[in-house]
Amino acid sequence: MQPAPDTSDDHLMSAYARGDAAAFEALYARHQAGLYRFVRRLLGGALAAQTDEVFQDTWLRVVNARASWQPQGASFRTWLFTLAHHRVIDVWRRSGREVSITTDDDDDAPWEPEAAEGVPWQQWPAPQGEDVAFWRRAGERLLACLEELPLPQRSAFLLHHDDELPLADVARALEVGFETAKTRLRYAMSKLRSCMGAYLAPLNGTEASR
Repeated sequence: MQPAPDTSDDHLMSAYARGDAAAFEALYARHQAGLYRFVRRLLGGALAAQTDEVFQDTWLRVVNARASWQPQGASFRTWLFTLAHHRVIDVWRRSGREVSITTDDDDDAPWEPEAAEGVPWQQWPAPQGEDVAFWRRAGERLLACLEELPLPQRSAFLLHHDDELPLADVARALEVGFETAKTRLRYAMSKLRSCMGAYLAPLNGTEASR
């Protein structure tokens, strides 16, 4: 018997711990797309080949933890993304990349672009109608800019803006303090503004000359 669509994640996980396979299927269907997207974007292009491995291993960890799982204050989704984040860090380190999970200028004032750098971000050309090509270029550039962020900042941005976790849950998923998560997010947003603005500035000039 399939669980009702509005059954909570905690209830489904508890049911799965009691041996209800349909409950796990419901959890998987509910979260697979968001989890896969998070893992893929966190790994970036250089490690994209490891996406399936991390995705599958994250779910395997859910399976292995079912007997001991208990709600701990964080949502199931937050816990799921925490497991995935741990595995991504493992893959990064295994590939020889340096990963800092405790410091990335967290104690300093958030970096902000110079005023001149911020201008293009504020003057994006307004697409005429459904300018699909414009938004495709912007989307592709955003993904490229994301890959330039340090892993801690990229994680915070994706969890908050892509997966819509509240900032408190972002902090839980990354296992850092609330203010640290907030600072990482502000760093990420500032750097993305500068990166995207620099890319779209020529488009603005082109539009203005027409």
